[in-house]
Amino acid sequence: MRLSSIILCLLLSLSAYAQNQPTQLYSKAQLEAKRKEILDAIGETERQLDAIKKDKNATLGQLRALQNKLADRQRLISNINDEMDDIDKTIKLSSREVGTLKQRLDILKVRYAQSIRYAYESRGSYNMLAFIFSSSDFNDAMRRMKYLKKFREYRKQQVDQIRMTQDQLQHKIGTLAQQKTDKEKLVLSQEQQKQVLEQETKEKNQTIEGLKGKEGQLLKDIEKNRLTTVRINNAINVYIEKEMAEAQRKAEEAAKKLAAANPKAPGTTSAVTPIKPIAGKEPATSPGMPKFTPHTKTHTTNEAPALLLAPTDVALAENFEGNKGKLYWPVDKGYITDHFGRHPHPAVPTVIIENYGIDIQTTQGAPVKAVFDGTVTKVFSPIGSNWVIMVKHGNFFTVYSGLQSTNVKVDDQVRARQVLGIVAENDEHQPTINFQIWQFYGKNSKKNLNPEPWLGRAH
Repeated sequence: MRLSSIILCLLLSLSAYAQNQPTQLYSKAQLEAKRKEILDAIGETERQLDAIKKDKNATLGQLRALQNKLADRQRLISNINDEMDDIDKTIKLSSREVGTLKQRLDILKVRYAQSIRYAYESRGSYNMLAFIFSSSDFNDAMRRMKYLKKFREYRKQQVDQIRMTQDQLQHKIGTLAQQKTDKEKLVLSQEQQKQVLEQETKEKNQTIEGLKGKEGQLLKDIEKNRLTTVRINNAINVYIEKEMAEAQRKAEEAAKKLAAANPKAPGTTSAVTPIKPIAGKEPATSPGMPKFTPHTKTHTTNEAPALLLAPTDVALAENFEGNKGKLYWPVDKGYITDHFGRHPHPAVPTVIIENYGIDIQTTQGAPVKAVFDGTVTKVFSPIGSNWVIMVKHGNFFTVYSGLQSTNVKVDDQVRARQVLGIVAENDEHQPTINFQIWQFYGKNSKKNLNPEPWLGRAH
């Protein structure tokens, strides 16, 4: 094999090696952050559960807290499974990289040995000075000197590449060992969480057994809560329709004035803007649950003309919609005790309850805060109920029910995270608010939305 061929082969192999370095994975950090978030949520639920257990009459509250903790525990186990799957993939990748580095190291050593052997065998016929002085002219001599210099640099580069590959191999072997250790810890954590889940399931079942003898009282409480919910939601419907009818009237008047001032202008103006319903599918329901259909009209082009709003309201609505999945929670700490839509009662599965929003249990005296910028349109207290606050965001409304006191009044401009009032206790003596989101997009055409997909993680 000629020396120039050896050099060319090794340079190509080194170039390929440099281009084929392993890429960094980021999903592990994301999964670890999610695990921490779930553990924090479980810790918060446990603290509130300890407070609930002090009240012997709060068994239904215990059941909801236990159900929430069980759901978080299952999420935690699922997240650990995802982490284990991710680390398995990483271990396989690292194992392949170790094998590749070993192969490259063997090739580098073989080719280095070949170049040393070639130089040794050629030392007589290719003595450096003889090689140079045998040149046909000065230019040829210069080319030969450059060739010998490059050959020396190439051999030095071979040595450097061998050392670098050895270091990388040792580092990758150490990383692989650490990854296997991390997996062992995850397996142990998973087993521990499964044992805790089994204990919590038994505790939940015991709580359900304890409630079986109180079905009569529970049914009375359920009916009382249903009537209160109907009364509040009827009022919400009336106020939303009035508010949006007034907004529509003002927008139409503005459009007429602008058209009268510019009789030769095109029919459409910038004074008002039609707004359309949000895109997307209906909220998903859990398997086996009755499908939830809100008691409101749905939008059709035949029966609901497009809603006209001032440009500022349209911009606010678009900003609100653009922050779906990132809205602040209405309380700093808490967990969802009752979800959106129609579903069986947690203690009396034969009874179907309907929630137009979500119930969030929080801490005693917790401040209730606006989830987004907007305008307070209604502050009222239905008979036998706590305070309710409605905040308008363009053609979206957020509703906060179950406040002990209020800090705002109608027409107040509020900012995200501004305190609206203080949470009240429900009939089970638990500090709980009901949070709803509504959208109005045409005359007599509105829809209440599942708030969970709109909220970000707890802030």
